[in-house]
Amino acid sequence: MDPDAVKSTLSNLAFGNVMAAAARDYQKEVLAQQKAQTSTSTHQEVDLDELMDDPELEKLHADRIAALKKEAEKRQALKRQGHGEYREITEGDFLGEVTGSEKVICHFYHREFYRCKIMDKHLKTLASKHLDTKFTKLDAENAPFFVTKLGIKTLPCVILFRKGIAEDRLVGFQDLGGKDDFSTRALEALLIKKGIVSEKKADEDNEDSEYLENRHRSVRSSVDPDSDSD
Repeated sequence: MDPDAVKSTLSNLAFGNVMAAAARDYQKEVLAQQKAQTSTSTHQEVDLDELMDDPELEKLHADRIAALKKEAEKRQALKRQGHGEYREITEGDFLGEVTGSEKVICHFYHREFYRCKIMDKHLKTLASKHLDTKFTKLDAENAPFFVTKLGIKTLPCVILFRKGIAEDRLVGFQDLGGKDDFSTRALEALLIKKGIVSEKKADEDNEDSEYLENRHRSVRSSVDPDSDSD
């Protein structure tokens, strides 16, 4: 046999063995990766199932939803008492209104006074934001008895009531820089300082509504096999 031919045949056999070994190694690596992915997926599914069935987590969700429902019921009760809006009342309504809620703001005004209209604008904005406080207005000309009893001499005059007692007041704009162009936020900050309204985060309501919406989505995803949730 030709020595060169023998040499070539042996080389081809050696190369073939190397390629076969490489192919086996590659196949083993692919199988190992597939096994690892399957194991990870199974582990994630188990963890998700355990999370969904975690009694402590479910209790936290239940407590949070119960708190939100209680807050919603409180809001509805306050709205039935006239909170959440800036309302005109009469002299006959006055005592019932200021004693019927813990915190009440009453603006004594005159229909023709420009500064009373400015105060109206700001109080109307704050009324819908601060539900814990009742915001009212009373025409001073039509309430001479209480104007005299409360010693009101300058309009606008905003009386701050707590549990039916007149604890403080804003006379004109003297606490607001004495100018007509004060901001709603400036009035709000003054009322917060006097304790008749509470500091409120701008996104507080959004956080509650977002929590309920996210909770609804998570429950829906857990029972909907066609959900896009991973």
